Amino acid sequence: MTIDRSRFDHGMTYDAYKAQMTRNRERLEENEKRVDLGKEDLAAFRGLPRPVKVLVLAEDWCGDVIANLPVLGRLARESGKLDVRVFLRDQNDDIMQRYLNKGQFKSIPVFVFFDEDFRELGHWIERPASVTEIRAKRRNQIFAAHPEFGSPDAPVDVLPEEVRVRLQGELAKMRDETTKFANAEVIRELREIATRVAA
Repeated sequence: MTIDRSRFDHGMTYDAYKAQMTRNRERLEENEKRVDLGKEDLAAFRGLPRPVKVLVLAEDWCGDVIANLPVLGRLARESGKLDVRVFLRDQNDDIMQRYLNKGQFKSIPVFVFFDEDFRELGHWIERPASVTEIRAKRRNQIFAAHPEFGSPDAPVDVLPEEVRVRLQGELAKMRDETTKFANAEVIRELREIATRVAA
């Protein structure tokens, strides 16, 4: 299975993807507003010698899509150099099978970068490892500080309702506090791939 212009053109634009979302659109758009694009990063994308095509696999129920697709959306809009097309993961398993996380997981979002001749420049899956690490560390700190939350490995649905609500609040606060770092890491990694078109 190869991605060519015809297959790529069947994908949705970023705005069309947002328009068809049935959940989490407000969160995605809120995240979009919070993306802080530095001058240097924006200049790197604007300075690409040729536009880059970016194929995206996404679904609106996925937290990593809601967090990270807006970063790509803002980069595309503000640089004018990224041509983004979004495909729903569950309707495009042939593409998904090609970009399994660690060769086995259907993790999303997936961003695949192509030059104008559809030669792959690189791909990006789910979230940066640095973000996974810092959030896992912070999560463990939350559980250590709150013994009532039980073990970090135990399913949350066994907790009493009121404890579960407090835990979810603490985890949401932690994600919020690490968003700036996470967005910066996503931008750094995407910039690394996109600038290969200049090589």
